[in-house]
Amino acid sequence: MNSLQPYLNSSLIEAGCDEAGRGCLSGPVVAGAVILNPDKKIAGLDDSKKLNEKDRLLLRDEITKHALDYGIGIVSNNEIDEINILNASFLAMHRAIDNFKCMEPEHLLIDGNRFNPYQSTPYTCVIKGDSIYQSIAAASIMAKTTRDAIMAKLHDDYPAYNWLKNKGYPTKKHREAIEKFGPTSAHRMTFNLLGSKNQLKLFK
Repeated sequence: MNSLQPYLNSSLIEAGCDEAGRGCLSGPVVAGAVILNPDKKIAGLDDSKKLNEKDRLLLRDEITKHALDYGIGIVSNNEIDEINILNASFLAMHRAIDNFKCMEPEHLLIDGNRFNPYQSTPYTCVIKGDSIYQSIAAASIMAKTTRDAIMAKLHDDYPAYNWLKNKGYPTKKHREAIEKFGPTSAHRMTFNLLGSKNQLKLFK
C-alpha cells in the first residue's frame, strides 16, 4: 500500500518536481517533473534515495507508462559553475517543466525550501517532499535514473574516477582520483574537489 499522499490540491493539475546530483563533484544536475494520473496508481513510489537501483528502474517504467505527463531537465557542470548549484537546481526544474509534452501544470510541488518561480504558476515548497508526496517521489525517481545513466556513460570516458559506482559524489576514492589524475571536463570546478586540501593544487 502506498503511504505517500497523492496530491496537495486535488482540484488542480499538480506537478511534482525534484532534482538529483546537487551534492556531486562532477556531472550535471538533473531534475524531474511529473504529473501523475489519479486513475493509474503506481505502487511502491518513494524517495529515490530509499530505493535500490532495480526498483528505481522498474518504477521509472511505470511512471513513463502511466503518468499524465513528465519532463526531464538537465543543467551541465559548466552551467553550474557559471550560475551556482542552487540556481542550477532551479533551472533544471524549469527545464523539466518546459519539457512536458501535453499538459500545463496549474500548481507545482517543489522538493525543498526554496524555488525560483516558474512563469506565473503557483507553487508550494515541501521539505523532504519526496517522502511525502507521490508526484515528488516520482520526479525524484525520474531525475535519479536519468542522472545515473548519464554518469554511467561518463564513466566509460573516465573510468579512473569510478563514476559507475559513486555517480560523481565526493567519496574518498573519487577525491583520491582527482588528486592523482586531476579534474576532467565533467568536473564542477567551483566545487571543493579535494575536500580540505588546497584547491589550487588542481591547477599546478
